[in-house]
Amino acid sequence: MGEFWPVPDVLAFLAGRWRAERSVRDLASGEAGRFEGTTVFGPLDGGGLLHEESGTFVWRGVPRPAGRTLRFLPGRAPGTADVTFADGRPFHDLDLTSGRHVSGHPCAADLYRGEFTVRDADRWRTVWRVRGPAKDLVLTTDYVREATGCVREAADGYAREA
Repeated sequence: MGEFWPVPDVLAFLAGRWRAERSVRDLASGEAGRFEGTTVFGPLDGGGLLHEESGTFVWRGVPRPAGRTLRFLPGRAPGTADVTFADGRPFHDLDLTSGRHVSGHPCAADLYRGEFTVRDADRWRTVWRVRGPAKDLVLTTDYVREATGCVREAADGYAREA
């Protein structure tokens, strides 16, 4: 992927609307699927961002509506985030100050290992490797900021389209 793009404030960087394209590979069976949709990071009461993803997931040739909701809360260190599931259970931490972050999440007998990388002000990627007794998956998601109109510079210094 090349060099990483440092992000001084992950919540300011993520705020807005993103196009999401995810490939899902089952390494055990060789099957592959694809998600295409939108991820919106909107303001959350009390601080942080509400992550709402919606789109279509195609698996074994069958398209289905898909979505998820997460909460990105201010982290312990400035510019970082603590990510939780919609019900408040902890998911993972996120620190993109170097432009790259690796985090893990145990889920029952499975282990999720996520790598987050930022390419530039409008593109970032996640790669989740899931291993366990019943899972052997790689999920790769590319995010591209959606254009919304005229360009303005936000208070955080990132150019945004308004």
